[in-house]
Amino acid sequence: MKVLMVLTSHSELGDTGKKTGFWVEEFAAPYYVLADAGVDVTIASPKGGQPPIDPSSTTKDAETDATRRFDEDKELQEKLAHSKKLEDVDADDFDAVFYPGGHGPLWDLANDLKSISLIEKFNDQQKPLAFVCHAPAALANVESNKEPLVRGKNVTGFTNSEEDAVGLTDIVPFLIQDKMNQLGANYSKADDWNSYVLVDGNLITGQNPASSEKAAEELLKMLKNK
Repeated sequence: MKVLMVLTSHSELGDTGKKTGFWVEEFAAPYYVLADAGVDVTIASPKGGQPPIDPSSTTKDAETDATRRFDEDKELQEKLAHSKKLEDVDADDFDAVFYPGGHGPLWDLANDLKSISLIEKFNDQQKPLAFVCHAPAALANVESNKEPLVRGKNVTGFTNSEEDAVGLTDIVPFLIQDKMNQLGANYSKADDWNSYVLVDGNLITGQNPASSEKAAEELLKMLKNK
C-alpha cells in the first residue's frame, strides 16, 4: 500500500510577520498510523524540500505521543526535509492521498494547480482522499463532473469558532466552515477541539488536530477494504 502525503510550502501568516506552515501533530499522528501498518508513505509539497513547520505546533501544550515520537525520529525528520516536489508525483503511483493541515494550505494548496489536478485524478480513480483541519482548503477549487467535488458531500474541517479561538479569523484568506458551505457541502462539526471525522464515499475529512489519527485510521480501513 502506497500513500502520498501532501504538505504545505507556505510559511507566512498573512501580513502579520509571524510564521505558519503545517501542524506537526496532523502530520506525525497519521504518518505513524500508516507507517506502523506497513504503508509506504511518500511526502510531497509544492516546492519540495523542507516544508515549513508551524511554530505554534511545537509548543509544550501542542505535544502528543506522536509529536514526541517525531521529535526523536531522525529518520523521519530527514525524509521530511527532502519532500518531493508536487510536480514530480503522479496519482497513478499511489493508492490514496492524505493532506495534513496547519494554516499554510489556506494560502498555497487551495490554489495550487498541480495539487488540484492530483486530487481530481485520485478522485477519478476512486482512490481514498483524506484531509484534516485546514487541509480541506485544498478542496476549494477541486471539481468533479464540472461541479465542486465537495458539493452534496458530508464534510467537516476547522470550525469558525476554533479559528476565532486562535485569533486568526481576520488573518486567514477564508474560513474552512464558510468555504465548505459556499461550495454546497453538507458541513457539520462536533464541539470545538473534539475528535470528529466524516467519511463520505472515498472522501475522509477531520475537524481539527485531535481528529488526525482517526482520519488516518479511516483511510487505512478503506485501503484494506479495497
